[in-house]
Amino acid sequence: MDRRRWLTVAKAALDPQVVANAVELACRAPSVHNSQPWHWVVEGGALKLFFEPHRVPHATDLSGREAVISCGAVLDHLRVAAAAVGFQADIERFPNPNDLDHLATIWFSTLQLVTDAHRARADAILDRHTDRLPFAPPPSWAAFEPVLRSTIDTDKAVLHVLPDTVRPQLAEASRLTEALRRYDSSYHAELRWWTAPYEVTDGVPYSALVSASERDRVDVAREFPASEHPDRRPEIDHDRSTILVLSTYGDSRRDALGCGEVLSDVLLEATMAGLATCTLSHLTELEASRNIIRALIGGGYEPQLLIRIGRVPSIAQVAPATPRRPLADVLEFRG
Repeated sequence: MDRRRWLTVAKAALDPQVVANAVELACRAPSVHNSQPWHWVVEGGALKLFFEPHRVPHATDLSGREAVISCGAVLDHLRVAAAAVGFQADIERFPNPNDLDHLATIWFSTLQLVTDAHRARADAILDRHTDRLPFAPPPSWAAFEPVLRSTIDTDKAVLHVLPDTVRPQLAEASRLTEALRRYDSSYHAELRWWTAPYEVTDGVPYSALVSASERDRVDVAREFPASEHPDRRPEIDHDRSTILVLSTYGDSRRDALGCGEVLSDVLLEATMAGLATCTLSHLTELEASRNIIRALIGGGYEPQLLIRIGRVPSIAQVAPATPRRPLADVLEFRG
Protein backbone atom coordinates (compact mmCIF):
# COMPACT_ATOMS: atom_id res chain seq x y z
CA MET A 1 0.00 0.00 0.00
CA ASP A 2 1.47 3.36 -0.92
CA ARG A 3 1.96 6.04 1.73
CA ARG A 4 -0.93 8.24 0.59
CA ARG A 5 -3.45 5.39 0.56
CA TRP A 6 -2.11 4.11 3.90
CA LEU A 7 -2.57 7.53 5.51
CA THR A 8 -6.14 7.66 4.23
CA VAL A 9 -6.88 4.35 5.90
CA ALA A 10 -5.12 5.53 9.05
CA LYS A 11 -7.15 8.72 9.32
CA ALA A 12 -10.40 6.86 8.77
CA ALA A 13 -9.47 4.50 11.60
CA LEU A 14 -9.23 7.22 14.24
CA ASP A 15 -12.66 6.87 15.77
CA PRO A 16 -12.49 9.12 18.88
CA GLN A 17 -14.02 6.56 21.22
CA VAL A 18 -11.72 3.80 20.01
CA VAL A 19 -8.71 6.05 20.54
CA ALA A 20 -9.94 7.11 23.97
CA ASN A 21 -10.45 3.48 25.02
CA ALA A 22 -7.00 2.48 23.77
CA VAL A 23 -5.29 5.39 25.52
CA GLU A 24 -7.15 4.73 28.74
CA LEU A 25 -6.00 1.11 28.73
CA ALA A 26 -2.44 2.08 27.75
CA CYS A 27 -2.22 4.45 30.69
CA ARG A 28 -2.29 1.45 33.03
CA ALA A 29 1.44 1.29 32.20
CA PRO A 30 3.85 1.52 35.13
CA SER A 31 5.76 4.74 35.71
CA VAL A 32 8.32 5.99 38.20
CA HIS A 33 6.40 6.61 41.46
CA ASN A 34 3.22 6.28 39.35
CA SER A 35 3.89 9.84 38.14
CA GLN A 36 2.40 9.18 34.67
CA PRO A 37 4.60 11.74 32.87
CA TRP A 38 2.82 11.56 29.51
CA HIS A 39 0.32 13.48 27.41
CA TRP A 40 -1.51 12.27 24.29
CA VAL A 41 -2.75 14.48 21.45
CA VAL A 42 -4.97 13.44 18.52
CA GLU A 43 -4.24 15.74 15.60
CA GLY A 44 -4.13 15.50 11.83
CA GLY A 45 -5.23 11.87 11.69
CA ALA A 46 -2.51 10.72 14.09
CA LEU A 47 -2.03 10.11 17.80
CA LYS A 48 0.98 11.87 19.34
CA LEU A 49 2.78 11.10 22.58
CA PHE A 50 4.47 13.90 24.53
CA PHE A 51 6.73 13.82 27.58
CA GLU A 52 5.67 16.07 30.48
CA PRO A 53 8.85 17.28 32.26
CA HIS A 54 6.90 18.93 35.07
CA ARG A 55 5.70 15.48 36.21
CA VAL A 56 9.21 14.10 36.70
CA PRO A 57 10.12 13.29 40.34
CA HIS A 58 13.41 15.13 40.06
CA ALA A 59 14.96 14.17 43.40
CA THR A 60 14.57 10.51 42.41
CA ASP A 61 15.05 10.78 38.66
CA LEU A 62 17.71 13.44 38.27
CA SER A 63 17.94 13.35 34.47
CA GLY A 64 14.35 12.37 33.66
CA ARG A 65 15.61 9.06 32.25
CA GLU A 66 13.17 6.92 34.25
CA ALA A 67 10.27 9.14 33.24
CA VAL A 68 11.13 8.62 29.56
CA ILE A 69 11.35 4.85 30.21
CA SER A 70 7.83 5.18 31.68
CA CYS A 71 6.69 6.83 28.45
CA GLY A 72 8.20 3.97 26.48
CA ALA A 73 6.10 1.55 28.53
CA VAL A 74 2.90 3.49 27.86
CA LEU A 75 3.77 3.64 24.15
CA ASP A 76 4.07 -0.14 23.94
CA HIS A 77 0.91 -0.57 26.00
CA LEU A 78 -0.84 1.63 23.41
CA ARG A 79 0.37 -0.63 20.62
CA VAL A 80 -0.97 -3.67 22.49
CA ALA A 81 -4.31 -2.00 23.25
CA ALA A 82 -4.77 -0.96 19.62
CA ALA A 83 -3.99 -4.45 18.29
CA ALA A 84 -6.65 -5.98 20.55
CA VAL A 85 -9.34 -3.93 18.79
CA GLY A 86 -8.03 -4.49 15.28
CA PHE A 87 -5.51 -1.74 14.59
CA GLN A 88 -1.82 -1.90 13.87
CA ALA A 89 0.18 0.99 15.27
CA ASP A 90 2.97 2.34 13.05
CA ILE A 91 5.21 4.38 15.34
CA GLU A 92 7.50 7.21 14.30
CA ARG A 93 9.77 7.98 17.24
CA PHE A 94 11.11 11.50 17.81
CA PRO A 95 9.53 12.92 14.64
CA ASN A 96 10.59 16.48 15.46
CA PRO A 97 14.33 16.89 16.12
CA ASN A 98 13.61 20.35 17.52
CA ASP A 99 11.20 19.03 20.14
CA LEU A 100 12.52 15.98 21.95
CA ASP A 101 9.49 16.06 24.28
CA HIS A 102 7.47 14.90 21.25
CA LEU A 103 8.35 11.25 21.75
CA ALA A 104 6.27 9.58 19.07
CA THR A 105 3.60 9.93 16.42
CA ILE A 106 1.38 6.90 15.85
CA TRP A 107 -0.53 6.14 12.67
CA PHE A 108 -3.05 3.32 12.50
CA SER A 109 -3.98 0.79 9.85
CA THR A 110 -6.39 -2.13 10.03
CA LEU A 111 -5.07 -5.51 11.16
CA GLN A 112 -6.07 -8.44 8.98
CA LEU A 113 -6.87 -10.58 12.02
CA VAL A 114 -7.09 -10.07 15.77
CA THR A 115 -5.77 -13.24 17.38
CA ASP A 116 -6.48 -14.66 20.81
CA ALA A 117 -2.91 -13.73 21.71
CA HIS A 118 -3.60 -10.06 20.87
CA ARG A 119 -6.58 -10.08 23.23
CA ALA A 120 -4.74 -11.96 25.98
CA ARG A 121 -1.89 -9.46 25.90
CA ALA A 122 -4.33 -6.56 26.29
CA ASP A 123 -6.03 -8.38 29.17
CA ALA A 124 -2.61 -8.68 30.82
CA ILE A 125 -2.45 -4.88 30.99
CA LEU A 126 -5.31 -4.97 33.49
CA ASP A 127 -3.96 -7.99 35.36
CA ARG A 128 -0.41 -6.65 35.80
CA HIS A 129 0.50 -4.76 38.95
CA THR A 130 3.68 -4.00 40.86
CA ASP A 131 4.07 -6.44 43.74
CA ARG A 132 6.62 -5.35 46.38
CA LEU A 133 6.18 -8.43 48.61
CA PRO A 134 8.57 -11.43 48.52
CA PHE A 135 8.21 -13.96 45.69
CA ALA A 136 8.75 -17.67 45.45
CA PRO A 137 10.99 -18.70 42.54
CA PRO A 138 9.32 -18.71 39.13
CA PRO A 139 8.45 -22.26 38.08
CA SER A 140 9.84 -23.68 34.83
CA TRP A 141 12.11 -20.68 34.24
CA ALA A 142 14.19 -22.67 31.74
CA ALA A 143 11.09 -23.07 29.58
CA PHE A 144 9.82 -19.52 30.07
CA GLU A 145 13.06 -17.65 29.38
CA PRO A 146 13.35 -18.53 25.65
CA VAL A 147 9.70 -17.58 25.14
CA LEU A 148 10.34 -14.25 26.84
CA ARG A 149 13.46 -13.59 24.79
CA SER A 150 11.63 -14.36 21.55
CA THR A 151 9.33 -11.37 22.13
CA ILE A 152 12.05 -8.80 22.83
CA ASP A 153 13.36 -6.28 20.31
CA THR A 154 17.08 -6.54 20.98
CA ASP A 155 17.74 -3.38 18.97
CA LYS A 156 16.03 -1.48 21.78
CA ALA A 157 17.25 -3.23 24.91
CA VAL A 158 19.24 -6.22 26.09
CA LEU A 159 17.92 -8.66 28.66
CA HIS A 160 20.33 -10.07 31.24
CA VAL A 161 19.18 -12.82 33.62
CA LEU A 162 21.28 -12.60 36.76
CA PRO A 163 22.33 -15.84 38.47
CA ASP A 164 21.52 -16.41 42.12
CA THR A 165 25.24 -16.33 42.88
CA VAL A 166 25.33 -12.54 42.40
CA ARG A 167 22.44 -11.93 44.75
CA PRO A 168 24.77 -10.68 47.53
CA GLN A 169 26.19 -8.03 45.17
CA LEU A 170 22.69 -6.94 44.18
CA ALA A 171 21.67 -6.64 47.81
CA GLU A 172 24.82 -4.64 48.49
CA ALA A 173 24.04 -2.28 45.59
CA SER A 174 20.51 -1.83 46.94
CA ARG A 175 21.81 -1.05 50.44
CA LEU A 176 24.43 1.31 49.02
CA THR A 177 21.80 3.30 47.16
CA GLU A 178 19.76 3.74 50.33
CA ALA A 179 22.84 4.58 52.42
CA LEU A 180 23.97 7.30 50.00
CA ARG A 181 20.51 8.87 50.23
CA ARG A 182 20.10 8.54 53.97
CA TYR A 183 20.42 12.30 54.59
CA ASP A 184 18.95 13.47 51.27
CA SER A 185 15.94 15.36 52.60
CA SER A 186 14.71 16.30 49.12
CA TYR A 187 14.59 12.66 48.08
CA HIS A 188 12.78 11.52 51.22
CA ALA A 189 10.33 14.42 51.06
CA GLU A 190 9.59 13.50 47.46
CA LEU A 191 9.00 9.84 48.37
CA ARG A 192 6.57 10.87 51.09
CA TRP A 193 4.77 13.21 48.69
CA TRP A 194 4.28 10.45 46.11
CA THR A 195 3.05 8.02 48.79
CA ALA A 196 0.79 10.47 50.61
CA PRO A 197 -2.59 8.88 51.41
CA TYR A 198 -4.65 11.78 50.05
CA GLU A 199 -3.48 11.31 46.43
CA VAL A 200 -6.24 9.71 44.38
CA THR A 201 -5.07 10.00 40.75
CA ASP A 202 -1.34 9.29 40.89
CA GLY A 203 1.41 8.23 43.27
CA VAL A 204 1.93 4.94 45.11
CA PRO A 205 -1.14 4.04 47.18
CA TYR A 206 -0.95 2.77 50.75
CA SER A 207 -2.16 -0.67 49.67
CA ALA A 208 0.92 -1.05 47.44
CA LEU A 209 3.42 -0.31 50.22
CA VAL A 210 4.94 -2.89 52.53
CA SER A 211 5.50 -3.01 56.28
CA ALA A 212 8.95 -2.99 57.83
CA SER A 213 8.84 -6.74 58.50
CA GLU A 214 7.71 -7.45 54.93
CA ARG A 215 10.47 -5.24 53.55
CA ASP A 216 13.07 -7.16 55.57
CA ARG A 217 12.24 -10.27 53.53
CA VAL A 218 13.06 -8.57 50.21
CA ASP A 219 16.77 -7.90 49.93
CA VAL A 220 16.67 -5.95 46.65
CA ALA A 221 14.07 -3.19 46.88
CA ARG A 222 13.58 0.56 47.19
CA GLU A 223 12.82 1.67 50.74
CA PHE A 224 9.47 3.41 50.49
CA PRO A 225 7.87 4.71 53.70
CA ALA A 226 6.73 1.65 55.64
CA SER A 227 3.06 0.80 55.94
CA GLU A 228 1.32 -0.75 58.94
CA HIS A 229 -0.07 -3.77 57.09
CA PRO A 230 -0.22 -7.07 58.99
CA ASP A 231 2.48 -9.44 57.79
CA ARG A 232 1.41 -10.75 54.40
CA ARG A 233 2.71 -13.80 52.54
CA PRO A 234 4.46 -15.19 55.67
CA GLU A 235 4.97 -18.56 53.99
CA ILE A 236 7.71 -16.98 51.83
CA ASP A 237 10.42 -16.24 54.37
CA HIS A 238 12.69 -14.43 51.89
CA ASP A 239 12.48 -13.25 48.32
CA ARG A 240 13.55 -15.91 45.82
CA SER A 241 12.66 -14.08 42.63
CA THR A 242 14.65 -14.24 39.43
CA ILE A 243 16.15 -10.82 38.77
CA LEU A 244 16.57 -9.40 35.27
CA VAL A 245 18.43 -6.35 34.06
CA LEU A 246 17.32 -4.35 31.04
CA SER A 247 20.22 -2.45 29.54
CA THR A 248 20.81 -0.43 26.39
CA TYR A 249 23.72 0.29 24.06
CA GLY A 250 23.66 4.00 24.89
CA ASP A 251 22.13 6.35 27.42
CA SER A 252 20.18 8.78 25.23
CA ARG A 253 16.51 9.70 25.43
CA ARG A 254 15.88 7.38 22.46
CA ASP A 255 17.57 4.54 24.35
CA ALA A 256 15.38 5.20 27.39
CA LEU A 257 12.20 5.21 25.30
CA GLY A 258 13.11 1.91 23.66
CA CYS A 259 13.96 0.38 27.02
CA GLY A 260 10.50 1.33 28.27
CA GLU A 261 8.91 -0.41 25.31
CA VAL A 262 10.84 -3.59 26.11
CA LEU A 263 9.93 -3.22 29.80
CA SER A 264 6.27 -3.28 28.81
CA ASP A 265 6.90 -6.41 26.77
CA VAL A 266 8.62 -8.22 29.64
CA LEU A 267 5.98 -7.30 32.21
CA LEU A 268 3.07 -8.33 30.01
CA GLU A 269 4.72 -11.61 28.94
CA ALA A 270 5.38 -12.48 32.59
CA THR A 271 1.82 -11.60 33.55
CA MET A 272 0.45 -13.81 30.79
CA ALA A 273 2.54 -16.65 32.24
CA GLY A 274 0.97 -16.15 35.66
CA LEU A 275 4.08 -14.58 37.21
CA ALA A 276 4.35 -11.58 39.53
CA THR A 277 6.68 -8.68 38.77
CA CYS A 278 8.28 -5.70 40.45
CA THR A 279 10.30 -3.10 38.54
CA LEU A 280 13.38 -1.78 40.36
CA SER A 281 14.95 1.48 39.24
CA HIS A 282 16.71 2.70 42.39
CA LEU A 283 19.85 0.64 41.68
CA THR A 284 20.55 2.63 38.50
CA GLU A 285 19.80 6.11 39.85
CA LEU A 286 23.17 6.74 41.51
CA GLU A 287 26.47 6.14 39.76
CA ALA A 288 28.01 4.08 42.59
CA SER A 289 25.29 1.44 42.58
CA ARG A 290 24.86 1.62 38.81
CA ASN A 291 28.54 0.74 38.47
CA ILE A 292 27.95 -2.43 40.47
CA ILE A 293 25.23 -3.45 38.03
CA ARG A 294 27.48 -2.56 35.09
CA ALA A 295 30.14 -4.90 36.45
CA LEU A 296 27.62 -7.72 36.85
CA ILE A 297 26.31 -7.56 33.27
CA GLY A 298 29.60 -6.64 31.57
CA GLY A 299 29.97 -5.87 27.89
CA GLY A 300 29.85 -2.09 28.06
CA TYR A 301 26.04 -1.90 28.34
CA GLU A 302 24.15 0.84 30.16
CA PRO A 303 21.92 -0.75 32.83
CA GLN A 304 18.57 1.02 32.91
CA LEU A 305 16.47 -0.94 35.41
CA LEU A 306 15.96 -4.31 37.06
CA ILE A 307 12.88 -6.51 37.31
CA ARG A 308 12.03 -9.09 39.97
CA ILE A 309 9.95 -11.97 38.58
CA GLY A 310 8.51 -14.79 40.64
CA ARG A 311 5.51 -16.75 41.79
CA VAL A 312 3.01 -15.76 44.46
CA PRO A 313 0.48 -18.02 46.19
CA SER A 314 -2.64 -18.50 44.07
CA ILE A 315 -4.78 -17.46 47.03
CA ALA A 316 -2.80 -14.26 47.60
CA GLN A 317 -4.97 -11.19 47.92
CA VAL A 318 -4.61 -8.91 44.93
CA ALA A 319 -4.06 -5.28 45.85
CA PRO A 320 -6.51 -2.71 44.49
CA ALA A 321 -5.56 -1.14 41.16
CA THR A 322 -3.27 1.85 41.55
CA PRO A 323 -4.87 5.18 40.65
CA ARG A 324 -4.55 6.82 37.27
CA ARG A 325 -5.04 10.38 36.09
CA PRO A 326 -8.44 11.09 34.49
CA LEU A 327 -8.50 10.52 30.75
CA ALA A 328 -9.37 14.18 30.18
CA ASP A 329 -6.05 15.13 31.80
CA VAL A 330 -3.90 12.95 29.56
CA LEU A 331 -5.72 12.92 26.19
CA GLU A 332 -6.42 15.97 24.03
CA PHE A 333 -8.24 16.19 20.70
CA ARG A 334 -7.14 19.03 18.46
CA GLY A 335 -8.94 20.07 15.32
